[in-house]
Amino acid sequence: MATTEAKRDAGYVTEQLRQAITEGELAPGQRLVEADLVDMFGASRGAVRVALVTLTGEGLVERIQNRGARVRAIDLEDALEIVELRTALEGICAGKAAERASDADIERLRSIGARMAEAVERGDSEEYSACNGELHGAVLEVSAMKIAPEIVTRLRAQNVRYRIRLALQPERPSVSLPEHLAIVDAIANRDAEAAKAAMQAHLTSVGKATRDFFARKSRR
Repeated sequence: MATTEAKRDAGYVTEQLRQAITEGELAPGQRLVEADLVDMFGASRGAVRVALVTLTGEGLVERIQNRGARVRAIDLEDALEIVELRTALEGICAGKAAERASDADIERLRSIGARMAEAVERGDSEEYSACNGELHGAVLEVSAMKIAPEIVTRLRAQNVRYRIRLALQPERPSVSLPEHLAIVDAIANRDAEAAKAAMQAHLTSVGKATRDFFARKSRR
């Protein structure tokens, strides 16, 4: 049985490695050599192995026979499937958020929306991208659902690099801002059906933008 210290090491490595992947410090397809990770995190080889197994289960890492582990690379088919799943689950969550939102929750969502609008006005794509993630996370939290938010968070993590790149495209924030504000307005009006529809419309737009992004990438 693993010791408490070993378990803590594994949890630490898992969290740090997950963050490095989702924030783009480790690129898709990059090999994850156990010895290098031991040195990087100052952890035991056992803790590194546990972390790799955990992140493989989350879809962030893939193991290639006779070649070890690497950061999972998402292709167009994977990316579109992720968006399709998010459309269904986040639509449900948005509807529940509209039913369950408190006045404080609505104020919080409106505040994030206002910051997004200000970021678009300034042309600050990085701030807009950060607020984008914050808003989606807040809707999941306000929904108060127990299972769906965890699944959505894992799905979002798997294609985080493409989501960030989409948000940083010069034209994308001006397109997605009205979509996000429609979600906020529907939740603020406590209209579950409108909130669900607004979230699904936004993620359908994300799916189209994702397809266009891969098409541009393939032409380079």
